[in-house]
Amino acid sequence: MQVLDESTWRARAAAHDARAGEFTRDHLARRARGEKHPVFDFLFDYYPVRPSHLHRWHPGVGVALAGDAPQRGWRDYTELDDGTVAADVGGFLARHGRALSRIRHLLEATAARPAHFDCFGLHEWAMVYRTDRPRHDLPLRLGAQGTDEVVESHQLRCTHFDAFRFFTEPARPLNITPLTRADQPEREQCGCLHATMDLYKWAWKMGPLVPGELWLDTLDLAWRARVLDMEASPYDCRGLGFGVVAVETTEGKAEYVARQRELAAEGRTLRSRLVAVLEAAGAR
Repeated sequence: MQVLDESTWRARAAAHDARAGEFTRDHLARRARGEKHPVFDFLFDYYPVRPSHLHRWHPGVGVALAGDAPQRGWRDYTELDDGTVAADVGGFLARHGRALSRIRHLLEATAARPAHFDCFGLHEWAMVYRTDRPRHDLPLRLGAQGTDEVVESHQLRCTHFDAFRFFTEPARPLNITPLTRADQPEREQCGCLHATMDLYKWAWKMGPLVPGELWLDTLDLAWRARVLDMEASPYDCRGLGFGVVAVETTEGKAEYVARQRELAAEGRTLRSRLVAVLEAAGAR
């Protein structure tokens, strides 16, 4: 057990709080004004993490805090014999062990599978295929007919169930493989943009086991993946200050894949770090 003195953990907690503010500040200001953001609200709505929780720093498994640590009064923490406080790993596993085992299995299976870079972000296009009810209040860059034509001129190769489940009914049969929740561990692959974003979700579900710095690393990666997700989508986000990755063109596909590969490479590292946390905690 590594023990951090009070000055050390206070400095880390303060740095974490400041970094979390970079992600939450604008969101909280918009929420106070009753404004929505079609790109970034996804990271607070689809992943239902409260901004206040993001500001809470956890030292992570195997680290104890000396002195007057606020974690002493938090759930899932325990006081050790030497008076320090640390994550109550045994208690957390007792309540969430099955979920953590499923997360570990999914992370390891995803890491072991070859990465695919041939989907070109068409999942967002499939979510508006032949519908007059887009998921976001944004104009379609190519219009409804042009969007449908892009879907029909490509082979849909989505491997991520939580994207596939939002496909419109006409789009689902166009996917090269039908996807189900049950076969997610057999289909998920580390090139997928949404599998990369979901590392943030899995870190959140691992609670106090995950060091705060690692959790915000997963959020930072999810943030950048979300930007690519929407820039490559059928929506026109230029009015919000975003660019366009025109995946219906050869040049757009090349840009998408290059950025997708960079994000996936970072995701591999973070995925390994999350698995290491679960290993250290004894989650099997």
